[in-house]
Amino acid sequence: MPGARAHLTTLAHDLGFEVTGWADAAPRPAEVAIYQDWLGSGRQAGMDYLTRQLPRRADLSSSLPGVGSVLMLGVSHAFAPQPVPAGGIRLGRVARYAWTPDYHAQLEPLLERLKQEAASLGVRARGYVDHGPVMERALAGRAFPGWQGRSGMLLSTTLGAFTTLAALLTDLPAPPETPTHPDRCGTCRRCVAICPTGAIGPDRLIDARLCLSALTIEHRGPLPWELRPRLGEWLFGCDLCSEVCPWSVRAGPLARLFVPEAQLAHPDLTQFFGCSEREFQRRFGHTAFSRPRRKGMARNAVNVVGNDPARRGREVLHLASTDPAWEVREAAAWAWGQWRAQGEAERLLHDPQPEVAAAARRSLEAGG
Repeated sequence: MPGARAHLTTLAHDLGFEVTGWADAAPRPAEVAIYQDWLGSGRQAGMDYLTRQLPRRADLSSSLPGVGSVLMLGVSHAFAPQPVPAGGIRLGRVARYAWTPDYHAQLEPLLERLKQEAASLGVRARGYVDHGPVMERALAGRAFPGWQGRSGMLLSTTLGAFTTLAALLTDLPAPPETPTHPDRCGTCRRCVAICPTGAIGPDRLIDARLCLSALTIEHRGPLPWELRPRLGEWLFGCDLCSEVCPWSVRAGPLARLFVPEAQLAHPDLTQFFGCSEREFQRRFGHTAFSRPRRKGMARNAVNVVGNDPARRGREVLHLASTDPAWEVREAAAWAWGQWRAQGEAERLLHDPQPEVAAAARRSLEAGG
């Protein structure tokens, strides 16, 4: 069996995974308790599926009967800065992992290749790329030469924080126990200090109700009014805590498997307007932008423009003011208020959707 593990590890590296490691699949009561407490505190925000998946996350045998060990896999998305394409309204920032086409679609065929190779060795296996009921960070912390940083992210002295995780569950017996990697955060608190909303807790867990990534990707409906200014220029996700980590800075650009695209790193905001959801999916279905859907990306674009100190992107606000999604029009009412454009906000006072009219009224009152 050690030969099978070594064979699969070698193949994983050949396929392009930057880091690999094996972990015992047995449940860890302490890890489950931490996760359970996080859910119990409501810090998962509207991601209720995490609560429903808890029994399966706690016991991997529900996903693969007889599971004994897990091959954890990591791919760097530490890209160098991308040039801003010409044309369009290219404001806002996108989290680096979304600069490349959807990583699920890129990694799942590699996991299938590993699964097939495992079968040829008489090993049953099942792969997941972060959307399955697997506690990836906890498993990776056991398998990799790394640790859970103060930001809640898995950190490595060689890869920093920009690592996409995947897991291959197998029925191989548990691997030999390896020493836990020492915590290298020391007294550094750069990630905590830079978080605009204070989403990083003292227990190294993230409050998704405050996290910019969760707000711009997972949150449905209007963004919390008081948090909109704090989102600043973030259009999709947030990299601040990972960017300032000294280990990320030291590692620099490392991505080898994933290839970034400038059009995804700096999208034209007008592309999120004037199209149906079906047209949007045809255009962006192969990217991470498909997760918040068209109206989520349009809402985010309006928030970015509303926060722009140079007052750029007026076309976006005009498009948003007549958008078919009331959540986008509601965001426009807020943004016009940020711009102190009272005439534009007044037009939305008569919107048939009560939430939009209320937002316009609130913007006018705040503008004095």
